[in-house]
Amino acid sequence: MKVLIMAGGYATRLWPITKDNPKALLPLGDRYIIDYILEKTKELGLEVYVSTNRFFAKYFEEWSRDKDVELLVEDTFHEEEKLGTIGALQEAISKLGLDDYLIIAGDNLFSFSLKDFLDKYNGKTLIAVYDVGDFELAKRYGVVLLEGDKVIDFEEKPVKPKSTLISTGVYVFPREIMGVIPQYLEEGNKDSPGYFIQWLLSKGTEIYAYKFDEYWYDIGSADSYLEALKTLLRESYIEEIQISPYAKIISPVVIKRGAKILGRSIIGPYAYIGEGCVVENSDISDSIIFKNTIIRNSTIWRSIIDEKCEIRNLELKKSLVGGHAKIQRGD
Repeated sequence: MKVLIMAGGYATRLWPITKDNPKALLPLGDRYIIDYILEKTKELGLEVYVSTNRFFAKYFEEWSRDKDVELLVEDTFHEEEKLGTIGALQEAISKLGLDDYLIIAGDNLFSFSLKDFLDKYNGKTLIAVYDVGDFELAKRYGVVLLEGDKVIDFEEKPVKPKSTLISTGVYVFPREIMGVIPQYLEEGNKDSPGYFIQWLLSKGTEIYAYKFDEYWYDIGSADSYLEALKTLLRESYIEEIQISPYAKIISPVVIKRGAKILGRSIIGPYAYIGEGCVVENSDISDSIIFKNTIIRNSTIWRSIIDEKCEIRNLELKKSLVGGHAKIQRGD
């Protein structure tokens, strides 16, 4: 069996933050999103591959230097050119050969052990499922109906969901199922795992489900990104910084090297402050601030601010600010 982490998307729903940053390499606590996935693969003792695109390859090459992973790079540079997940799986087969594959979406944060997951694998297709508890929310995903642990119905992004149990982007496809991917694509089917699973069911394929609780995040929006930060950031990580005696830190927070926390600033809880940031007389909580951003005399709550921005004399709530922006009100 091989492990394949899928990180080839361009994450347009999180633009402008992901315009020049691959989503899987966005910071989350003291690590990147993909690091949480990679850590879970370590107990398996399997070969791990990461599938990405040519545009983001340089970022993954830098990240992977001290990691025991191999990159598979699809030759695309733009959203319009990209292979979908199933197309990327076909490319992986052409490079790595047919095998059983554990497939994990690279923006997928989950609470369960992958070893426990594979312990449930019986040689048939296996998917991880989670109850989102909300029919409106379920419309965004592949909705699953079960009979025991067997999948009896699957509908991708239904208008009227039959349940709130959804597929989470963690799958095991056995060798014989990987072998029918070319047929699936040649028939002109949609290039996504949910529609592939629908198609497999229509062909009489047995599919089983591993149901888990606690937490699951699909980092597809600013809200899910910030909620994941609140769940996974359990303690503070503060590097070499300059901090005013009048400033206050409320754990948990991450403050990276070279940051300056000046004046009567309050940082936290649940704040990420990137390298080289300057925060002066400002309150920041439930927010992620990328490197080399300057924030003065402002209140930032539940917001994401990209690198090299300047924010002055503002109150920002539930905002997403692209890189190099300069926003201020008066002096």
